[in-house]
Amino acid sequence: MRVTRALPFASASSLGALPLSLIPLAPREVRAAALEAAFLAGRTLLYPAGMAQERYVPPPATDRDGGRRCPAGRPGGAGRDGTGGRGRHRRPPVLLLHGFVDNRSVFTLLRRSLVRNGWEDVCAFNYSPLTCDIRCAAERLAEHVEKVCESSDRRRIDVVGHSLGGLIARYYAQRMGGDARIRTLVTLGTPHTGTRVAPLMSAHPVVRQLRPGSEVLEELTGPAPGCRTRFVAFWSDLDQLMLPVESARLDHPDLDVRNVRVRGLGHLALLAHPEVAAGVRRELAAGARRHRATGGPGPAGRSAGAA
Repeated sequence: MRVTRALPFASASSLGALPLSLIPLAPREVRAAALEAAFLAGRTLLYPAGMAQERYVPPPATDRDGGRRCPAGRPGGAGRDGTGGRGRHRRPPVLLLHGFVDNRSVFTLLRRSLVRNGWEDVCAFNYSPLTCDIRCAAERLAEHVEKVCESSDRRRIDVVGHSLGGLIARYYAQRMGGDARIRTLVTLGTPHTGTRVAPLMSAHPVVRQLRPGSEVLEELTGPAPGCRTRFVAFWSDLDQLMLPVESARLDHPDLDVRNVRVRGLGHLALLAHPEVAAGVRRELAAGARRHRATGGPGPAGRSAGAA
């Protein structure tokens, strides 16, 4: 995926009053920094609105004529394999998981993109900004995923995780049996092999776990035979929080992985650029098609690079 131009919608959004029409004339590093500043301003404005935990309420299933259907897996409703009456496939819930000291408001634009393009069941999970351990956060995520599956009457869901959120979801899927629940996990700017940035913040326990060679990261490099989750890792060549930038790639011999390289965007801009959102939608849809075609996840151990 190539992302080399300024955001086409930013000048009309609430992401900051920057002269974005001049950004394409600047070097790509300067352009990326300006976009990152705009997104940071928007994130700051929206942050209070996302502090409260979201209560998950599944949308009512509908048939092709717009009438309400019974919940999935019940008489007259869509089956647990996601197929409703008349052959209609109902997309599973998509759970959004934010990064370090953030909240669900950071997904405002990405969530809107998913809903406008047919993903009716999109929810977000806030874990505490005081979280001090990735394993503990993965346990809280596991509890929430079970609630979503029970409420929606679905066996598996899709997850999109940004930064630390992607690593928490990966730990749950790879080390805690979460692959039985997560069908596709999309990570955006997640330090899969650790990042050496911000050494002054290493006093925080979670930041130490994000350093290369930490116990948690070493645990994730271990064998994971039979992991059923499909992983898609978006990484950017100008992500200022990934050092090196390739640390946001995911390479593991036992995992079914697709790495997608994004050009010219910073860490926060990955959440808001329309081309990245389109890429996320394509990967979620591709995972659904493959799941229907094969009756389950594809074979593990494949890693594909994409630009």
